[in-house]
Amino acid sequence: MKKKKNSLITFTDPRSPAAEAYRSLRTNIQFSSLDKPIRSLLVTGATPSVGKSTVCANLAVTLAQSGASVLVVDADLRRPTLHKIFEVDNRRGLTNLLLDSALSPQSVIQKTMIEGLQVMASGPIPPNPAELLSTEKMKRLMDTLLQLYDYVIYDSPPVIAVTDATVLSRQVDGAILALGYGKVTREEAVYAKEQLEKVQANIIGVVINGMPNGRKGYQYYYYYYASER
Repeated sequence: MKKKKNSLITFTDPRSPAAEAYRSLRTNIQFSSLDKPIRSLLVTGATPSVGKSTVCANLAVTLAQSGASVLVVDADLRRPTLHKIFEVDNRRGLTNLLLDSALSPQSVIQKTMIEGLQVMASGPIPPNPAELLSTEKMKRLMDTLLQLYDYVIYDSPPVIAVTDATVLSRQVDGAILALGYGKVTREEAVYAKEQLEKVQANIIGVVINGMPNGRKGYQYYYYYYASER
């Protein structure tokens, strides 16, 4: 219970400044591209332990709270976290779906405590995450999921650590880069951005966690819209 309370601030304390910041993030995403609405999103971090899974989960909650149907997918096949945040079973998930052609997406998707929001856990950790995520079956699955939900959000490993995020970023409408205040150097942030740009990822913004800003509503989470793309 403690994990859920600490992580899902948009659900447990919707009137908090942090929750309001996530709603601002949602609004920016919804209006960032009117010609081609952003419906599939990748949330990644520059380095480990910057709160990218928390960003992913809370963004999914705010989208569902707006009345949309949302699926959040734990594509971090190295250190999965979403099953802990949403308190669901991780014995079956994305890896099972990719390895067993007899399974359907509905067979591994689970309900959450938030109306309109469902989750696909990672499933068992495979020996070859990057290879599994770059298969044609994964691409087809991502297309299928977009036919079932208004929004599909993917949580992925940090950009600098492994190639998983860059592999997935080419298949989504937009990518969000999470940074931890005081945890990520400027050089690391720039390098992570450059790695995503090399594969022509559409970086729509950056979320900075733990920013000690006295401005009301942003002392916990701060969102900067990347207007270059």
